[in-house]
Amino acid sequence: MEAAKIREMDISELQKKLSEYREELFNLRFQHSIGQLKNTARIPQVKKSIARILTIMREKQLELENGRS
Repeated sequence: MEAAKIREMDISELQKKLSEYREELFNLRFQHSIGQLKNTARIPQVKKSIARILTIMREKQLELENGRS
């Protein structure tokens, strides 16, 4: 998922998407461990998406904190 699309989401949408990606990563790792995963390149893609979401969530949190000060 692109960072621009992620930035348009609000916090609740980001949390939902983060949960979905974490579940997908769990399933991918499980499939990989039992030898059923065909597209192994998907694991790093999902990890990067999770990192992007966490980064943007932190940015939004800092913006809110700085706005209050």
